[in-house]
Amino acid sequence: MERLVAVLEGREPAGVRGRQHTGEEHPAGVLVALYDDEGPHVVLTRRSPRLASHTHEVSFPGGRHDPADPDLWATALREAHEETALDPMTPRLLGHMDLLTTVGSRSIIHPFTALLPGCPDLVANPDEVEAVLLVPLAELLLDGVYREEEWDFPGGPWRISFFELVGDTVWGATAAILRQLLCLALGVEDGLEYVPADA
Repeated sequence: MERLVAVLEGREPAGVRGRQHTGEEHPAGVLVALYDDEGPHVVLTRRSPRLASHTHEVSFPGGRHDPADPDLWATALREAHEETALDPMTPRLLGHMDLLTTVGSRSIIHPFTALLPGCPDLVANPDEVEAVLLVPLAELLLDGVYREEEWDFPGGPWRISFFELVGDTVWGATAAILRQLLCLALGVEDGLEYVPADA
């Protein structure tokens, strides 16, 4: 955990990943909340079936920027509180991972890594969250958990990341953020999310 914190502390985004950034995306902030419990863990949520889109999908706490939020870090904290009752005073900001554009929601996601003092006592807001998932990073590194698929999109094919957890498949933007987090933790190159059409 100490090594992970050292890698993430003070980190600034190296750029924008995902599909081509147009400048018209809606800004969103997500909280990559980490804590130590015999090894690093990360907080994820499974989205409520009551939501209009992406039901039952696994994601980080977070959402679109509200004009009342002073910045996107505040957005991530507000959304995490609304979704899981996480005290916004608890997380300690570590760093800012690379921005990520999405296809479906046409958002540009700002993932903020934060350290929690221990295993959090969280409560899922049933209007937004079906379940809170406390996932050991070591589980994400087990054989057979990670895979990639190549999907065709306008402009060329993309590599889509997947993590197969017990009872859940994590994919899309959430999986891409997890992949970068693990690569940073391990000190290995993440590689490109976009595969050129002539590759």
